[in-house]
Amino acid sequence: MTELMSKTRNILVTSALPYANGSIHLGHMVETIQTDIWVRFQKMRGHTCYYVCADDAHGTAIMLSAEKNGISPEEQIARIKAEHEADFQGFHIGFDNYHSTHSPENQHYSNLIYTRVHENGHIAEREITQAFDPEKQLFLAERYVKGTCPKCKSPDQYGDNCEVCGATYSPMEMINPISVYTGATPVAKESTHFFFTLPDFTDFLKSWTRAGHLQDEVANKLAEWLDGGLKEWDISRDAPYFGFEIPGQPGKYFYVWLDAPIGYMASFKNLCDREGLDFDAYWQADSEHELYHFIGKDIVNFHALFWPAMLSDAGFRTPTKVCVHGFLTVDGKKMSKSRGTFINARTYLQHLNPEYLRYYYAAKLTASVDDIDLNLEDFVQRVNSDLVGKVVNIASRTAKFIQKAGGKLSANIADETLWQKFVAGHNVIASYFEEREYSKAMREVMALADAANEYIADKAPWTLAKDPDNANEVVEVCSLGINCFRLLMTWLKPVLPATSKAAEAFLNCELSWQDEAQWLGEHSINKFKALMTRVESDKVNAMVEASKEEAPKPEAEKSDGWLSKEPLATEIEYADFAKVDLRIARIANAEHVEGADKLLRLTLDLGSETRNVFAGIKSAYQPEDLIGKHTVMVANLKARKMKFGMSEGMVLAAGPGGKDLFILEPHAGAEPGMRVM
Repeated sequence: MTELMSKTRNILVTSALPYANGSIHLGHMVETIQTDIWVRFQKMRGHTCYYVCADDAHGTAIMLSAEKNGISPEEQIARIKAEHEADFQGFHIGFDNYHSTHSPENQHYSNLIYTRVHENGHIAEREITQAFDPEKQLFLAERYVKGTCPKCKSPDQYGDNCEVCGATYSPMEMINPISVYTGATPVAKESTHFFFTLPDFTDFLKSWTRAGHLQDEVANKLAEWLDGGLKEWDISRDAPYFGFEIPGQPGKYFYVWLDAPIGYMASFKNLCDREGLDFDAYWQADSEHELYHFIGKDIVNFHALFWPAMLSDAGFRTPTKVCVHGFLTVDGKKMSKSRGTFINARTYLQHLNPEYLRYYYAAKLTASVDDIDLNLEDFVQRVNSDLVGKVVNIASRTAKFIQKAGGKLSANIADETLWQKFVAGHNVIASYFEEREYSKAMREVMALADAANEYIADKAPWTLAKDPDNANEVVEVCSLGINCFRLLMTWLKPVLPATSKAAEAFLNCELSWQDEAQWLGEHSINKFKALMTRVESDKVNAMVEASKEEAPKPEAEKSDGWLSKEPLATEIEYADFAKVDLRIARIANAEHVEGADKLLRLTLDLGSETRNVFAGIKSAYQPEDLIGKHTVMVANLKARKMKFGMSEGMVLAAGPGGKDLFILEPHAGAEPGMRVM
């Protein structure tokens, strides 16, 4: 690690492109803050590091939003881009360039990569049948068709798979399919599409994904897909579509996910042309420069399968590392508009200091793919305790004594043991930043802040100052405090850029992250001014209230499977019902199902055996809240092979749906395996 830091590096960094069809929210900010911290750290260490991003500006959704707003798609994406840039700037995100995928640079590299891949024989062409909206005259992707599952008859399912029973199907196989745009019944229509022959790169990807470019858990997940067999990737869409037309194919457009990652190249090319940088030095196949992508776990397949395969085939370099993070929850639950926890970046900025959130995320983020939780009560307590009560407190307690003595620090180190603790932490903290282990870095910073505060409290310069004979000791004690504060703020500078700038004005020096911790010596400082105020709970509450939207009321006429006006099912005889074996089961484990919006995977303990069951109750329960509960299951239901695995039974639940959905819980004393009569 030390050798890596001492060598000057050339690094290009990107974060995933926000879609130009909505506002930035605090979930987006997890990624950009994580990326920005890492970039600022690299720049402080003296490396050449560029951070580029862009708006993802293509697709049917943007075209239709513009139409709804009565403006052109170009006007629509320009408005959103200005909003996005203002929000990112508000959170001190230091992009070196923020561009758009709807740009000449992106069209150039999209055409170039497609042409090279096509010339290499890795573009297939064939007819496919798609759902077509006859009113809108528009082909519909599976997610834009809803209807009833043809297998289990569950309503309100998307056009590719059922999240209740796990069945997969095409939109036209659904019962009563409708277009989400117009409500019209889709018709089947054929069209020629173009496919990237991804299976041809299976061996390359098996090697690449295990070569240190990914976290282990991400590589393991990709191994499941690779071992299961890759499918060709449809890279074309039919007109009307807002995007780039495929060269030589009138009426055919690049699918938005083809040109979105190429937007990284386009944004950097735009920066290179503006500042005279060498684009090829970073993107040529044999480049020794570094390329890092920061992304969420929901888009791993695009960045760690499609993207490296296409780059390699087109003669460009592949990423040095794809850094994958988890999702954001708020107060332990999925962000919710009705609860006021779906918080837009602009709403936050109207109420709170952005550096509160930057620090809180840093205190939670690790190098893993785990989700992080924004607990609003903990948020208030941690920021107030750590930043105001510990770090800033050191300067506020000691600066006035230095000022009274003439404003110059002592060259003497009053406590060598304490100072050496700080010196030893200098490169340890740097290594945590390098590896994106921000939470470990913050714990180390705060532990040292505690040590400095304990030292100052023990020496009590406010008491020593009462005796003029202690004047030199007071200055030495407080000089050590100021030097400790300087190192703490150096380590926090990537996290708190604005507060650090104010600290630099007070310290009268730049906070630079040199290889070794430096003592300031006889150095003059300026008058201390408050660097940060405490988080006020009422402002947090006001932000939550401002984010609330009234929850939609259930409509009796809405056929959602729970409040349906459909007639009752056909009567059955008692003998039919008697075949159902209802048993008490203890929920031994519960977990999210990757890729499913409604399902949880439950491990049910029946006393003599355990069963794996998928239950569509994710909207109402967090997995950790279910573990240990008792419920009722259909124990003799034939096992069903689902998209996500084998389901060996069914859990009974009732309610209107959404968050108001309740598993059946037996009375106290019920034991696993007992039959329900």
